[in-house]
Amino acid sequence: MDNVYSVGQVNRYVKNMFTQDFFLKKLRVKGEVSNCKYHTSGHIYFSLKDETGTLSCVMFAGNRKGLAFRMRDGDMVIVTGSVDVYERDGRYQVYAREISLDGAGALYERFLRLKEELEEMGMFAQEYKQPIPRHIRTLGVVTAPTGAAIQDIRNVSLRRNPFLQIILYPALVQGEGAAQSIVRGIRMLDKAGVDVIIVGRGGGSIEDLWAFNEEIVARAVFECRTPVISAVGHETDFTIVDFVADLRAPTPSAAAELAVDDYAAVTASVSAMRDRLFRSMSRKVEIERQRLLLSSEKLAARSPETRLRENRQRLLDLEDALAGGMEHKLQEARHRLSLYLERFTGLSPLRKLNGGYSYVADSSGRSVTSIAQAGVGDLLTISVSDGDIDAIVKNTRKETRIL
Repeated sequence: MDNVYSVGQVNRYVKNMFTQDFFLKKLRVKGEVSNCKYHTSGHIYFSLKDETGTLSCVMFAGNRKGLAFRMRDGDMVIVTGSVDVYERDGRYQVYAREISLDGAGALYERFLRLKEELEEMGMFAQEYKQPIPRHIRTLGVVTAPTGAAIQDIRNVSLRRNPFLQIILYPALVQGEGAAQSIVRGIRMLDKAGVDVIIVGRGGGSIEDLWAFNEEIVARAVFECRTPVISAVGHETDFTIVDFVADLRAPTPSAAAELAVDDYAAVTASVSAMRDRLFRSMSRKVEIERQRLLLSSEKLAARSPETRLRENRQRLLDLEDALAGGMEHKLQEARHRLSLYLERFTGLSPLRKLNGGYSYVADSSGRSVTSIAQAGVGDLLTISVSDGDIDAIVKNTRKETRIL
């Protein structure tokens, strides 16, 4: 009678077979990812498929360091791991230790690893970015001499500034030796002393643009003393150089616009500023002229000559006032004198003499007004209106006279 085995025994036997097979311990399987699920535990469950079948796979959380990108359905990958049986379900699956993208995906994975490495070194840090000069005279360009990129850069640059000098380093931008050619171009233009360097090319696949993802190119851009603008591919294309450069432009034409200032706009701006400066200076000069005129008037009003003239006029006015005052005083004095003369006219001895009266004086010239002042034999002088009469007193008589 045939032996009967349990399900667990069969699954265990199959598992032992897988375990003893050296080929299944370490193999690499290529296929398209489907049914990819990131579990909350950190494990990744997915399937690999091709035109012939499907293979279940799992990557445990402890092996996630072997995955440098986020896996999605449709990715073409190469899974490195072992094949074993999951006894509970009775099915075999691939236990992945490493997963890498295939073809262009592998390049992208390499791009991500280098990007992460250079970012950790600080080569993308903003503090190392150099400012792009606003007004430049010489523009250095590292690109292919026959591509559309250099034509776009020339057309835009010379349209914006017809006096600009463009120095082209004809570099290989694709294929073997392209990275070294780009590095030589950057270093040569840096030594030439140009104001800005544009490094770039037109669009293409990741393989076409790979030279701009090489570490030696990134380091050449980082070490360049001249500001560098990257202009690689189209707006959606990103390379390592874009992150290291001082400024990233989406296209070569945009790089030319960022590097070269518009000469016409600058000229118009300078003209406008010159007009504003002229108007401002004119207003300032007019204000200062008015201030000078006011100061001149104040100075003229306070000058010694003006003060002397004013004092001289004041002195003349005082002289006139003094003369007028003196004349007035003299008039008053003359008037008073006239009054006094009129008053004393009636008392004048001459007037009395002219009226028939006389004046008698003794020998000593004293006026004789009483008989007591004259004795018999005294010599008296009698003054009349037309002369003097000498007389000798012969006799005196006392009489009573009523005044």
